[in-house]
Parts: sequence; C-alpha cells; structure tokens
Amino acid sequence: MNDDYQYDNQTVKGFIVSSIFWGVAGILIGLWISVQLWKPEWNVPPFFTYGRLRVVHTNGLTFGLGVGAIFGISYYIVMRLAKTPLLFPKLARFHLYLFNIAIALAAVSLFAGMNQSLEYAELEWPLDIGVVILWVIFAVNIFGTIIRRKEEQMYISLWYIIATVVAVAILYIVNNLSVPSGLFKSYSVFAGVNSANVQWWYGHNAVGFVFTTPILAMFYYFLPKSTGIPIFSHRLSIISFWSLVFAYLWTGAHHLVYTPLPDWIQTLAIVFTVFLIAPSWGSVVNGFYTAGADWPKAQANYLTKFFILGITFYGLQTVQGPTQGLRVVSQLIHYTDWVPGHVHMGTMGWVTMTVAASIYYVIPKICKTDIYSIGIANTHFYLVLIGQLIFSITMWITGIQQGALSKAVNPDGSLKYAMVEIIAKNYPYWQMRTLGGVIFTIGMLFFIYNIYMTIRKGKALAVSNA
Repeated sequence: MNDDYQYDNQTVKGFIVSSIFWGVAGILIGLWISVQLWKPEWNVPPFFTYGRLRVVHTNGLTFGLGVGAIFGISYYIVMRLAKTPLLFPKLARFHLYLFNIAIALAAVSLFAGMNQSLEYAELEWPLDIGVVILWVIFAVNIFGTIIRRKEEQMYISLWYIIATVVAVAILYIVNNLSVPSGLFKSYSVFAGVNSANVQWWYGHNAVGFVFTTPILAMFYYFLPKSTGIPIFSHRLSIISFWSLVFAYLWTGAHHLVYTPLPDWIQTLAIVFTVFLIAPSWGSVVNGFYTAGADWPKAQANYLTKFFILGITFYGLQTVQGPTQGLRVVSQLIHYTDWVPGHVHMGTMGWVTMTVAASIYYVIPKICKTDIYSIGIANTHFYLVLIGQLIFSITMWITGIQQGALSKAVNPDGSLKYAMVEIIAKNYPYWQMRTLGGVIFTIGMLFFIYNIYMTIRKGKALAVSNA
C-alpha cells in the first residue's frame, strides 16, 4: 500500500481490540445463560437471572462485538478503497472512546433492569441518544472520506458500508421514538399492533444491516485481498446489492405470522423474504466462483476456509429464514428453539467466521508483521465450526420437538403433553447446546491468543527496527 496515505491504524486496532473484549464478555454470558436453562440454580437474583443476562448477551455481542468490529474494519476498508485518510481522524479516536463508554453504560443499565422491552432495542432513552451520536460521528467520517476519495470507482464494499450507515440510522431512530417519563424510563410512541409491526421492521432489519450488509462488505474486500484472486463478477455484486437493499426493508412482519397483524402485511413480508434468496445467493455464488477461479491459490491461503465456510452458512441461513417464514412452517417452529438456532447459525457461522478472518488479515497488516501462528488459526477454525454445528443443530431438533409436542392432542382433543413435560424433554438437547458453546468458546480463546501474540510480535519488531 502506498505510504503517501497516512491511515489511522491505531483507531482501527482500538476498535478491533475493544470488539474482541466485549465479544469475550458476551460469549461467556451466553454460556452462562445456556446452563441456566437446564440448571436453574445458576440463576442468581437480582442481577444474574436469565432475564437480565440474556439482554446483556444479545446487546454485548450485537453492539459490542459486532458494531465495534464494523466501526474499525469499515474505517480500514474505506480509507484504502478511497485512497485517502479519514476526514476527521481525531473525531474517529473520540468515537472509539465514546463507543467503549456507551457499551459499558449499556451493560450496567441492562444488569440493573432498565429495559424498554423491545428486542435488540432494550436501551433506555439517554443511551439511545448516545447511540445516535456514535452513529452520526461514524456517518460523518465515512461519507466525508468517500466524498474526498482519490479513487473514482466505488468498489462494492463501499456500497454495502453506505447502506449500513443509512439503514441503521433510519431503523434505530424510528423504532426508538419514545416519550421519557424519567431519567431511566420512557414509553414508545407506538402501541399495540403498530408497536409490534415497527419493532419487527426494526428487529429483522437490524440483523440485515448489522449482521449482513457490513459483513458482506468485509467478505467482498478481504476474500480477494487475502487470496490475490479478483472478485468473480463486480456486476453480479452490484445487482445483488440493490436487490438485497430493496427487498430487506419489507421483510420484518414475517416474525408476526399468526398474530393480529393484518394478513396482507404478513403476506407482503413473506413474499419479499422468499425473494431475498436470490440476491443473497448472488453473493454466495460470487464467493464460490471467486475462490474456484484459482482454487489451488485460494486453498494455499489459510483464510479461505473462514470466508468460504462463512458464506456457505450465509447461504444456508438465507434459505432457512425464508422457509421458516412460510405459514405452514411457521405454525410448527414459531416460538420454539428453532428460531434462535437459525439466528446462531448466522452469528456463529457467517458473522463470526467472516469477522475473525477479516481481523486475521487486518492485524498483521497494521502491525507490519505476519500472523503469529497459522496452526492456531486452523485450530480456531475447526473448533468454532464444530461448536457452531452442535449448537445450531441441537436447537433445530429441540425446536421441532417443542412444536410437535405442544400440538399433540389426545383423541378427545385435549393436549397430550403438559408444558412441564415438554420442558423436561428439552434438557438433553440444552446440555448438548452448552457443550457446543464450550467448544466454540475454546476456539475463540485460540483466536484471541493468536491476535494478542501477533500484536506483541509487531511491537517487538517495531522496537528492534527503531
């Protein structure tokens, strides 16, 4: 890379290290709550019950790990694709500090039970304002840097980052419109069916524009960079992008099948959800054909397995999601463990593998060294792969069992199983899920050690060369 461009690598590294820290906390809490399901004595009131810990887990991983990595890696990608430094590097550094303060305050508030009771939007209004400020800072630097770019062509990763900035801003602000009733409490301006509709318009698209578009930006940038193979089709990536962005924002109501929401809204969401298979698989095909264009070369790079398995899980998830949105399937698996099984295949398979591989690429570059150990990286890969498969598959089995047992009836029409009987039958699968989580966590510890040692290696080389 041309040394004429002064890239702010320290801020990028700061966000990556921060995201790893919050990710460790979120994963450990996730393990804890997985045990609470089959070992109730692990609930420690008032702060460490399932109801408190679950929201800390989801917010810690979504915003701490996910958004933290998105901030840092997006800055890295944008500077290089624009061939210009960040517009406001000092603002980016302030962004890093404010981000960590906000995540810490969010965790404390959720432990304390301050909660709007909106999925993925639990934070109360003062912290919502903080999130908006964080996002405005991010938007200013991203758009300002892109506008000042020295490279006229806009590669697909920039389009996905732009979509992330715009969509998340709209989604977050609209769903969090509320009337404060005190410093730590507020009430949504939406109520009843309207509240549910807006919430899942936000909830599903928060997944779309936090766990999809920015992760695709990473995939499209780092797969060619790590393998040295150009993307198979930039035209296909652009077509997939516009189709995905158009369709995604219509899909939230498929979470509300068989609810009081009008049928036509449910049907509209289902139709667009099924349509989403096409643009999603446009990126899957692009990834496969990119690596397949020179497979021996791609295979020689240790990161290929992360990116290709990651995009494979993305492809599987984007078939599974539309399928479970269909009414005939939803009537069986809605409100069961199948749904979090679907989510975790995406977060543990697609998102984590792609983000981890991106970090494996970025850290050695900005530390001016090589990765500490490819062997440890391979061990990390296989552990998270095995852990994720055990985790997700056991939840799918549990979900089907829960749905079937809850609908089983006796000849006289009465329910065949009491709720306590259904719960008891979940225990072996919940225990297997914890085992999968333990294996996954061990894999992530290998990852953290590898990154830590790579940073140390870079510092040692810098001192010896000084």
